Order: sequence, then structure tokens, then C-alpha cells
Amino acid sequence: MDHYSFYTGTCFDAYTWLGAHLEGEGAVFRAFAPAAAGMELLHGGKSYPMEQVYDGNFYEARVEGVAPGDCYQFRVHRPDGGYTDHCDPYGYGMELRPGRQSVVRDLAEYQFRDWAWMAAREERLEEPLNIYELHLGSWRRKPDGSWYRYDELAYPLIEYVRQYGYNYVEFMPLSEHPCDESWGYQVTGFYAPTSRYGTARELMILVDRLHQAGIGVILDFVPAHFALDDYGLARFDGTALYEYPSRDVEVSEWGSHNFMYSRGEVRSFLQSCARYWLEVFHFDGLRMDAVSRILYWQGDQARGVNGDGVRFLREMNRGLKKLCPGCILAAEDSTSFPKVTAPAEQGGLGFDYKWDMGWMHDTLSYFQSPPAERARNPQRLTFSMHYFSQERYLLPLSHDEVVHGKATILQKMHGDYDGKFPQARAFYLYMMVHPGKKLNFMGNEIGHFREWDEGREQDWLLLDYPIHKAFAAYMAELNRLYLTRPALSQWDYRPEGFRWLDCGEAPCLFGLERRCGEERLAALFNLGEEPAEYRLPAPEGGVLLLHTQWERFGGDLPRASCLPARGVFSGLLPPFSGALFALED
Repeated sequence: MDHYSFYTGTCFDAYTWLGAHLEGEGAVFRAFAPAAAGMELLHGGKSYPMEQVYDGNFYEARVEGVAPGDCYQFRVHRPDGGYTDHCDPYGYGMELRPGRQSVVRDLAEYQFRDWAWMAAREERLEEPLNIYELHLGSWRRKPDGSWYRYDELAYPLIEYVRQYGYNYVEFMPLSEHPCDESWGYQVTGFYAPTSRYGTARELMILVDRLHQAGIGVILDFVPAHFALDDYGLARFDGTALYEYPSRDVEVSEWGSHNFMYSRGEVRSFLQSCARYWLEVFHFDGLRMDAVSRILYWQGDQARGVNGDGVRFLREMNRGLKKLCPGCILAAEDSTSFPKVTAPAEQGGLGFDYKWDMGWMHDTLSYFQSPPAERARNPQRLTFSMHYFSQERYLLPLSHDEVVHGKATILQKMHGDYDGKFPQARAFYLYMMVHPGKKLNFMGNEIGHFREWDEGREQDWLLLDYPIHKAFAAYMAELNRLYLTRPALSQWDYRPEGFRWLDCGEAPCLFGLERRCGEERLAALFNLGEEPAEYRLPAPEGGVLLLHTQWERFGGDLPRASCLPARGVFSGLLPPFSGALFALED
């Protein structure tokens, strides 16, 4: 680590010097605490004085007999004469809650075997990107209700993701956090994989096996705020070292501390952490949480742009792109801040993708509405294409949409229990043919009816019910079509990759075309409650690839095969249905 770059906020490898590092028969421990009156290392029931090194702002202790798995803490003496015992900000491991000590880890003990994957990974701007978002602790649980280890989940997760046609997984935050209900967003150990599911080595095994199976891995990263717990980053050296000193902007709406981006040491801490997950654990990308809270003071546009936060994001993304080629950087951002996905060199923020929260909100609102209201408001379904060219958007149906009384995706559909399934099938077809990469939260693919709860596994028993089993089969086939039909992804961000065939001129009827090169696909939708006659010029002829009302998906139509060889496709579309065609030259 270069100390000058650390202070100026241009450092991306602070974790290689700070923290606990095994050396010889012991370890060296280092910490940054410029305002501390002194520091001690607590290890093995003993206290070891830490000496000031470099410019006096850093503390160091060398201890013999330290081994992987040992616990330790820093006792930080404050300027006021008191002290607080803190975990290591750069610690590679932590105890399971309610324990709060850091744990020594040997990050070199596991040797990855995913060389081919790492050499070829890319941002997938012109490739299909179908992400399965999951929370590791509640995807599956052991019969006794306990968690599976990272490595124990590898093979069942690989089998499941392949079965349902996803090519990437996104894990909700895995940095150590004290409260299960925070889902990992209230972090105390930014560099420590949560001990709920095992060790750093076991997490490496999980990522490695996913890669060897051809599945990419994205991690939810939290660079906006951190937990208030006094053993974490809060007032680490007795002063506001990582957080803002002003109460006006110190605490977020979630009751956590906001990071202070004006300090170079804070920027170096965060961007080094981002690199750490990408480089040490071989994650393929990061989904940056709560970007709006970095761009604007308290996430409120009326309070103005936080210039330091903007520069932090831009320079972090610029550095990560150089150091970790092919990594995916996605912004969870619902604001209208410009050029989020423009390159940093062109004044943008340098993200590859921006979550399209507007598409999510408007489309779900349309499908929640009764047919009469849909007929009056077709723009809810079509408005996204008015702004879609401004950024590289990713279409998310994330965990946030299936909690806190919002209802699950299936529940959101208009109508009674049986009536929700055909609408959900049409909804997901519309999502797949709409330009933009895709993300779907666990449980959505089986028609989950219970809102997500981090304390329970998914209701897999739903697959014993024919209607849910048929819906799951539909989702698997739809996802496979997305992965194998280039027109659905290759030209996502080119204007010629999409055009409306019918933009809702007839009530609740829509048609659109996706294309790339020589491949052309057409999707037709009747989202009203009555059968509708649909006429679509198809002089080339074509093949029906999928109909949302086929019997094997829970509908009442036998499987059909082809459009007329030539001429105009004319026929009835059942209520709440959609169909996807491959148009032939």
C-alpha cells in the first residue's frame, strides 16, 4: 500500500497492508487511527501494545503463535481517556453474532480453478444477462432450520440455476452484519464474509464452483452507510473518522452512519473493499446499493448534489475497470442524475448498468390495474421506451418488491388466485422482450405467494401444486428462450434493436419487435379481459416460439406450431395472454 495514495483517496489495495496478515510463525496487525491516544491488540486472552508506525497515524503489533481462526480485537484509547474495543475495519473474518471479534483468515489457502472463466469474463453489454437474486440464508435451509455453508450450497444452487435458465446469480450483501433483519445492509465487517454461512475459504469454493459451471456471480455492495454499533466503524478512533461529524448528514434514514467521502482515507477504504471482493473472491460484479444517497445529500435531490460522493463513484468505477477487467458495475439508483452509465472518461459515473426502477414501478402498476383502467392508461406500459436510450438499463424485480406489505410479484397481478397466473405469465414475457438485462428475485419463478422472510426458506412445497409447477415450467422455458435468442439481448442498447408494432392503439393490445442482425422476433399481447382479434403483417412467415396460454403452462390452448407461411397473421388472442414469434426471412 502506498500511504500517499491512501491519504489522497486513490488507493485500491489498502487491505494488503492494513488488517491482520499471517507472517512466519505469527501475524502482523495494523490499523489506522489518527486521533487515538493509543491502541492495544487483544488476542488469546492477552493484551499486546501497538506501536505507532509510519507517520504516527497507523498502529502495528507483531505477535507470534497466531493461527487462522484466532479471534482478536483492537482496544482503541480515546482522547477523552476512555477506550472502546473495536473489530478490525480491514478484518477478513468475524465471529458469528452476538460475537463481535475479528477472526484471522488465510486468504491464500484456497486455489481457484476458474482460470478460463476469469480470462473471458465481460460486462455482457451485447450478451444475455439473466440474474437470479437470492439471500443465502433463506433460499434453502437444513431440515433443522439451520443455515447451509457456502460450499454446501454450491451444487444445489448450480443445478437449480441451470434448471431455470439463469446465467448469473446475485447474492444480497455477504459482509458481516450483526442483525439478520438488516439483510446485510447494516455492515460492521466490510471485508469479512459473514460467518453465518462459513469461512472465506468456503465462500471462495462456492464462487469457484459456480464459475466452473458457467454461472457468473455478482455481489450486493454497500458503499453508502454502515452500522451504528460501537464495536464497528463508528467513531473508530474516538472521532468521526468514517462518518460525517455533523448530525445534519451523519445518520441516514435507516439509522446508520453515512460515509464521509471528502476524506481520502474513507474513499480508499471503500474502493479497496470493492476491489477486494472482485479480485480476492473472484466476484464478477458489484451491485452498488443506495447510490442516490451518495449522489445527493441524504438522498434528497432538494438538498443538492454531494460533489464528493459523485467524484468518489466516478473514480472508484474508473479504477475498478482498470484493475478488474470485465467486471460488472450496476447502480441501484432511482434518481434522474445524468450519465450514470456513461464512461468516467466522458464525465459519467462509469457504471455498466442502472436499475430501471421506473420500468418496474410503471409495469407492475399496469398489471395491478383492472382492465378498464389499463385501457385508459397504456402509457404505464409504454412510457419506459421514451427514456430508455438515456442509460443502459437493467430491469429489476428485486427483494425490495416482495416485502413490507408490497405483496409478491404474483400477488400483485390483478384478479383472484387462478386469474393471477395468466397475467403473471404475460407480465414476464413482456419483461423478457423489453430491452434491458434482467433480474428476478428468488421465489418469483415458482409463483411465491408469501412475502419474503429472511428467517425462513422459500416455500418449495408450492411445486407440489400443479398450477405452481406449470408456472415454474413456463418461467424455465421463457428464460431459456432469452438465453438462446440473440435478438432478446444483443442489441439491447441500440435503437434499431426495438420497435413498436402496436403501441396500445387498440385497448390493451400491444405488439413489439426485437431484432439483431438477421434475427427478428415479434411479441403480441392482449392484456384485456376479452378475446381480441389481432392482425400483424408477417410477409416473411414465422414460427410460434411460446404462448403464455399453452396447456402445459397452466393455460387452455394446445401447442400450436407456425404462423401462416405468408401474408398476415390474423387470429384471436385470449384474455391476459402473450405470444412470441420468430419471423423468417
